[in-house]
Amino acid sequence: MELGTLRSLVTLVSLVLFVGIVWWAYARRNKSRFDEAARLPLSDD
Repeated sequence: MELGTLRSLVTLVSLVLFVGIVWWAYARRNKSRFDEAARLPLSDD
C-alpha cells in the first residue's frame, strides 16, 4: 500500500468518525441527558 493511499484512508476514516461524533452529540434522544449534565454544576446538593 502506498503512503498516499494510506494517508487518504486515514483522512477518510477520521472524517467519518468526526461526522459520527457530531451526529451523536446533536441527536434529539441525547438532549435530555446532556441538559441534565449541563445543570450539574448549578445544582445545590
